Amino acid sequence: MSFELSREHEDFRQSVREFAQAEIAPHAARWDRERHFPVDVVQTMGRLGLFGLTAPEEYGGAGEDGDFTSLCLAIEELGRVDQSIGVTLQGAVGLGINPILTYGTAEQKDQWLPDLVAGNTLAGFGLTEPGAGSDAGATKTKAELRDGQWVVNGSKQFITNSGSDITSLVTVTARTGTRDDGSAEISAIMLPTKTPGFVAEKAYDKLGWHASDTHPLSFQDVRVPADHLLGDQGRGYAQFLATLDDGRVAISALSVGCIQACLDMSLQYAGERQTFGGPIGRKQGVAFQIADLEVMLQASRMLTYRAAAMKDAGAPYGEFKQAASVAKVYATESAVTATRIATQVFGGYGFMEEYPVTRFYRDAKVLEIGEGTSEVQRMLIARGLGLPVE
Repeated sequence: MSFELSREHEDFRQSVREFAQAEIAPHAARWDRERHFPVDVVQTMGRLGLFGLTAPEEYGGAGEDGDFTSLCLAIEELGRVDQSIGVTLQGAVGLGINPILTYGTAEQKDQWLPDLVAGNTLAGFGLTEPGAGSDAGATKTKAELRDGQWVVNGSKQFITNSGSDITSLVTVTARTGTRDDGSAEISAIMLPTKTPGFVAEKAYDKLGWHASDTHPLSFQDVRVPADHLLGDQGRGYAQFLATLDDGRVAISALSVGCIQACLDMSLQYAGERQTFGGPIGRKQGVAFQIADLEVMLQASRMLTYRAAAMKDAGAPYGEFKQAASVAKVYATESAVTATRIATQVFGGYGFMEEYPVTRFYRDAKVLEIGEGTSEVQRMLIARGLGLPVE
């Protein structure tokens, strides 16, 4: 299988890079400092078609001109200047649009996708709870079908794009019954954010991703029609696990953007910073660290593009799932290491907020956690190799 980028992909990458440099890079530090979610820029991204890269033309998407690889390229280039904006696109498409696109009825798609694809609105994906993170099967949120309506009670946490001024919908997993073996039946329910009883709590005070919209959610007798069930009843957990496989590749792309930024910043600084009569880049101690960044960048990018190409080519699910976990664990851990190296290259200046390297350092850690922790990825990889790991 070839996963070389086409000329169209390279041209698309360049267009997103130019947009990111012109419209995001000059403001990223301020957005981070002020914890500002830039709705106007997000909607501009919509007008550029970035939210429709995996959607058919009938909903305003790119159709045959777009694919999953294009989405990963866009996330990478946005993440190269601002990880918060990169994850905003990743969450909006991978967790908001794609579940509806994959599992929604024709009526659900017609109702929600045009505005989501256009970037007029955002949707979130509510899986994690205080007691159900990696163990998502421990979901406590409940949904009961009463008189033709789902009545939802419970809470979710760490939900991206869930409380912004343009968030219109959050799809959540909820217990809708008990199976014959005593395990929970988990289904996916679409909850419009303006429904009475739906509350987006105060935004988190996070270590990083300050310009990303992230909230805990609570539901008190939230009532929606029965037709707000997404996919088949009792298949919500399986649907969301499949959604996470795509998300892991997208987070890998975000990590590649982070590593690229670290390499860019380190190269520039190592060429400009003078010590002992010359640039620090001529010192092996610095040069070798920057060389390591290039190694991590190339390996992470190749693993990510390979997984994205497998997705676009319709590779067998088991093979794609394995490739997604491999890319995710390697790229995210490399990104964390890359920010540490870049901070070290900058020395004392790397500890000062006036330099963007500090923002990337803070932003990187969550890459190893979101969309399945590194520990979960290693468990999945081991299972894929036939090991009976628990």
